Amino acid sequence: MVQMAGHLVMLHGMTGTSEMIRPFADRICPNGWGVCDIDAPFKHPKRGFAWWMRDDPPEAPLDYETLEQVKLSIAHVLSSVPKDGPLIVGGFSQGAAIAQELLLTEVSDRIEGVVVIGSKAIRPLLLMERLIEHAPKHMLSMHGERDHILPMQQADECAKLYEESGWEVTKIRHPKGHVIDMSNVEAIEKWIENCY
Repeated sequence: MVQMAGHLVMLHGMTGTSEMIRPFADRICPNGWGVCDIDAPFKHPKRGFAWWMRDDPPEAPLDYETLEQVKLSIAHVLSSVPKDGPLIVGGFSQGAAIAQELLLTEVSDRIEGVVVIGSKAIRPLLLMERLIEHAPKHMLSMHGERDHILPMQQADECAKLYEESGWEVTKIRHPKGHVIDMSNVEAIEKWIENCY
């Protein structure tokens, strides 16, 4: 078995799958690192999987039942994350929100960077407390100007949590909607090279 220098944990969005996000993860993964992509635990009725299920708009705070689903999803991810070595965690939409929650767990000290694409923080106050305690690392925020699912304001508020905690924050803004903008992949690759 080949020893990896670290792992990129990349989580899909709602109605996505690990198979769908894998090509993107493979493209940005540093040489010598492994990719850890995981299907979310909740089957979505339309297709794929979800990290939580609810009908409320994305900008609304999560209710108790949804937060319980989030906790189950975090435990699900932790059961699949390699036990040793540095991590760069991230994802798209719901996946990026769950990836940020890993900063509140036992793997937080292994996290070298966080990739947040089209997403927000689930529990911003708890995250801010942890970010202040955590040695500052690197955060990348990518968001579309025409994202009608999650407003740009939420992406900016999320990035501000990291900035105010002393993290090095890189923002990529693109003219598209709620998508992973593949025209910015090279910029993400360069950002990742500076994380470890």
